[in-house]
Amino acid sequence: MTHPPPALTRRAAAAHLLGLAGFCLCAAGPRTARGAELTIGGAAVQFEFDPHAFPEDGALLLEWLRRSGDIVAHYYGRFPVTRLKVRVMAADGDGVRGGKTWANPDAFIRVTVGQRTSRAQLQSDWVLVHEMTHLALPDTGEEHAWLSEGLATYVEGVARVQAGNRTETDVWAEELRSMPRGLPQDGDQGLDHTHTWGRTYWGGAMFCLLADVDIHRRTNSRYGLQDALRAVLRASGGLAADWPIERVLRTGDEAVGTSTLADLYARTKDAPMKPDLMALWRELGVEPDGDSVRLNDAAPLAGVRHAIMRTR
Repeated sequence: MTHPPPALTRRAAAAHLLGLAGFCLCAAGPRTARGAELTIGGAAVQFEFDPHAFPEDGALLLEWLRRSGDIVAHYYGRFPVTRLKVRVMAADGDGVRGGKTWANPDAFIRVTVGQRTSRAQLQSDWVLVHEMTHLALPDTGEEHAWLSEGLATYVEGVARVQAGNRTETDVWAEELRSMPRGLPQDGDQGLDHTHTWGRTYWGGAMFCLLADVDIHRRTNSRYGLQDALRAVLRASGGLAADWPIERVLRTGDEAVGTSTLADLYARTKDAPMKPDLMALWRELGVEPDGDSVRLNDAAPLAGVRHAIMRTR
């Protein structure tokens, strides 16, 4: 992380952190907001925050915005949209509290941040990466929220590992702890009809993991889910497009030369499918080790695990 020289003012420090090219600090409202305009992955991003709530942390917020945007742009090969507005809402306390993303008529993300949030908390934040990832997938409707939320949950971890912002062991450890929440319970009617929190977020993430592994296996790791998602973004333009889910999955499948996404959707959309996650993780070489995991490179699918986390 770059630290500005101590002699710089707060305004100059923000410019130093972002790079002088493409950056300006300007009034975004009548004494209520401060704004910055910067370029991330080819996108023009307008950023607004309350300078009274974050009098010392404006530069940290801007650093967090650029880092999160760079992570998403790195994963998709470019930032998902050409223009974006991000507005930070201040809250008491610390930590990034949550966010929401829109794309019509324009791409817009609103995220809430505690006024005492530290640099370390912003550096390890997942929320803004998650919200930015939503911009890369067409709107497939509320019935398929599991795909949007599950994909953002899954991609956040992989993208941050590829960018050096999170460790691979941390991501796999979280999956071992949390992904079982996405398994079907009694009365489950498939992903399209069961809209619990666990099935929407972690059931969708489980779909993505299964698809990623299968694409790598079928193509000998020439392609992975990341390649399918990049193709969907190129063809659709992302969240502003309204696409049926079948078109999304078909576009992804065609890009990697498999029927993985369509086949998996057919098995999971209307009926519960309960994969043996522990067996899959063992094949990938992910073994429980207390609160963390051990990575076993002698496992049958260790090469697939490496390929998933490696920059494409």
